[in-house]
Amino acid sequence: MDTHDTNSQEIFSKKLRAGRRTYFFDVKSTRADDYYLTITESKKHTNEDGSSHFKKHKIFLYKEDFLDFKEILDEVTKFIVAEKGEEVISDYQAPEADLTESIEGSKDVESPDTEFTSIEFEDI
Repeated sequence: MDTHDTNSQEIFSKKLRAGRRTYFFDVKSTRADDYYLTITESKKHTNEDGSSHFKKHKIFLYKEDFLDFKEILDEVTKFIVAEKGEEVISDYQAPEADLTESIEGSKDVESPDTEFTSIEFEDI
């Protein structure tokens, strides 16, 4: 549990599996007994020795930001679908020079995902 969460209580939780990623939507309670949302992306990574670990990224979303967050999320997701459609483009190949630089420069190189899960925040 993160240090930010040591005094919070989990009230409600939902999980979304999306390919190699899992998203956790957790409603938690503050010391003042108010609620907020954490959204955590967890992605499995495999080390060169075959062992694996999970990288997690978390955002905290507070009630006063729900409406603005939802409006902007709706706007950008509609833009993406309008510009590129709902079909997942999965045959991306990085140019050879870019791929070589990325591999040499970082051990955490991620290949483009072949799956995409659309998330609607209608209930926020």
